[in-house]
Amino acid sequence: MAAELIYAFRVMRLPLLDAGGSTIGRIEDLVAVPGRPARHGRPAAAPRLVGFVASSQRRRIFVNANRVAELNSDGARLKSWDIDLNPFKPRSGEVLIGADLIDRRIGDEAVSDIGLLPMSDGRSTWWEIDKVRLARRNSLGRRSSYRLADASAVPGLFDDPTAMEAEAARLRDFHPAEVAAVVRALPDSQRRLLADALDDQRLADVLEELPEEEQIRIIEGLDRERLEGIFDEMEFDDVADLLGKMTVAQQEQMLDAMDDDDEEVVRRLLSYEEGTAGGLMTPEVIILDPSATVAEALAQIRDPDWVVSIATQVFVCQPPFKTPTGKFLGVVHMQRLLREPPSMELRHLIDDVPTLSPETSDSETAAELASYDLLAVPVCDGAGRLLGAVTVDDVIDRMLGEQWRQRRRPTARPKATGVGGN
Repeated sequence: MAAELIYAFRVMRLPLLDAGGSTIGRIEDLVAVPGRPARHGRPAAAPRLVGFVASSQRRRIFVNANRVAELNSDGARLKSWDIDLNPFKPRSGEVLIGADLIDRRIGDEAVSDIGLLPMSDGRSTWWEIDKVRLARRNSLGRRSSYRLADASAVPGLFDDPTAMEAEAARLRDFHPAEVAAVVRALPDSQRRLLADALDDQRLADVLEELPEEEQIRIIEGLDRERLEGIFDEMEFDDVADLLGKMTVAQQEQMLDAMDDDDEEVVRRLLSYEEGTAGGLMTPEVIILDPSATVAEALAQIRDPDWVVSIATQVFVCQPPFKTPTGKFLGVVHMQRLLREPPSMELRHLIDDVPTLSPETSDSETAAELASYDLLAVPVCDGAGRLLGAVTVDDVIDRMLGEQWRQRRRPTARPKATGVGGN
C-alpha cells in the first residue's frame, strides 16, 4: 500500500514525545529544503523535511528529522530520551513550512497546506514534500475552492536559493566528517562557495575533518570577520595544527585575526615541537578547585560542547583555573562522580594519574594512554602546572598519518545521533 500523506498544518502544535511517549514539548513549525535539480542524468529530488521547530522548557529548539522515530496523530516520537536545547537558528536555504509557505501566494491561489509523504530505505525514514493544497477565493467572495497539486507542478513554491545555500541546508543533518567528504569531491571554486554558505560553527566543524592543506585552501582569502568567527568555533589544538602548516607570514595574518587571549594560547601551542605531547595537547579541559562539589562537576560535564574524551574526567588544580594552572592535583572520573552524593567535595575523590611533559614523544604518549586505559592524559610543566591534555582521538589521528583523511571517503548519510548544528 502507498504511504498516507501527513499534512503539515496538522503536525504543527502536535506534542513532541520522548522515546517512552512522554510529552517534552510541542511542534511549532517544520523545516524543509528544496530538492536538488535534475543533472547528469540523475532525476530531480523532491523537497525534503530536515527537521522540526519545537518549544520545550520555554525554548524554541531544532529537532533533526532523523531523530524522529514516528510521526502520527499522537505526535512526533523521538528515537531516544535526550534532546538538545540549543536555540533554533534559521539558515540560508532552509524554509519554514508554517512561516514561509502556508498562505504564500502562487498566482491567484494561496498555499493552504503541505502534504508530506513518508519515505524509507529500510534503514531510516524521512519525509518529502509531495503535495500542495491550494486555495482560491472566487470573485463573489464566497467560500474558497481547493485543489491538490503535485509539489513539482507548483512554480514559485520555494524562493530560489543559490545552489550551494541549498546544498549546505541539505547537509545540515550529516556528520562533519561526511560533509568533509562532500567538500573533498568538489572543485576548489565550489568548495569556497559551499564554505560561504555554511555558518561559522558548521564550517569550523568541517574544517577540523579536513587535512590542513585543504583547510588552508578554503580559508585563504576569507575576510577578517569571517576568520574570527571560524577560529572562535575551532578547538585551539586544531587551529595550531592548521597554522603550523602555513608560512610565517600566513601565520601572522591568521593570528592577527584572533583576540589577544586566543592568540596567546595558539602561540604557546605553536612553540611546541611537532611529534610531542605539547604539539598534540588541547588546553581546553574541565578544571575545578578541590573544594568544588560533585554537583558542580557534573554540571560542567553535561555541557554538550565538550568532546567525549574530555567530558569523562575533571582536572583538579590549585588556582588559577586557566591553563597554565596552579599545581595539578589529579583527576576525578565521571563514573566516580555518578556514585557520590552531590554535596561531596572533589578533594575526597581525586585519583592520581600519570602526567606527561610537553616534550614526551607521540609514541610514549600513546603508551601511557593504553597502559592506564585513559581517554585523556594530563600534560604538566616542570613546576607541576597543568598545561592541557592529550586525548586518545588526537593520538589515533597522529598515528594514522597525515593522509588518512584523503584515503577515507565515507558514504554521506545523516547522523544517527545529535541534532545537527543547532
